[in-house]
Amino acid sequence: MGSQSYGIDPERLETYAKEIKEIFEAGSQVAIVIGGGNIFRGISGSGKGMDRVQADYMGMLATVMNGLALQSALENNDVPTRLQTAIKIEAIAEPFIKRKAVRHLEKGRVVIFGSGTGNPFFTTDSAAVLRAIEINADVILKGTRVDGIYTDDPEKNENAIKFDSLSFDEVLKKGLKVMDTTAFTLSQENKLPIIVFDMNTPGNLINLIKGKNIGTKVSN
Repeated sequence: MGSQSYGIDPERLETYAKEIKEIFEAGSQVAIVIGGGNIFRGISGSGKGMDRVQADYMGMLATVMNGLALQSALENNDVPTRLQTAIKIEAIAEPFIKRKAVRHLEKGRVVIFGSGTGNPFFTTDSAAVLRAIEINADVILKGTRVDGIYTDDPEKNENAIKFDSLSFDEVLKKGLKVMDTTAFTLSQENKLPIIVFDMNTPGNLINLIKGKNIGTKVSN
């Protein structure tokens, strides 16, 4: 949503599309799990008296809207793209099928996964790890507003110290917040490294792909 309080900022969308295009043209196979908090957060809706299951499904639909917007931005930048959703919405997206997703990647397309896992009570963090395992991804790149994992929230505590790398066990011992517990445990069990980085700094994504020390890496 950029600097807006709600919705989709076309300039931010275009920036993301160009960043993704850069790593795509560098030869990376790219799959994206997108959230929907700029439009609707299921947990926020349930906190205001809405049925949690209904609220979560609304949040999933918000991720599909973001997926469509990102797909359009990527294709406007000549990046071939496919949107797959865990909830069947066949008029606008393919249903998620693991083999088709892998085939799209092999054919040189960026794949966007919408609607989370398709189940209420699971976050897009869980969807990201689940899809990454299913397509045999090398790493999860978690784009956030800060440039890694800190001892405390750096947006609230200027004395917070950044970690360059951590093990999964260290994250648990220190009580650091990287992902929700379900997603983090799934990543740890499947030895899938996570790199947390600032997605709003131009050049971070391509530099990360080139092996530069960007953000914080969590691994076994």
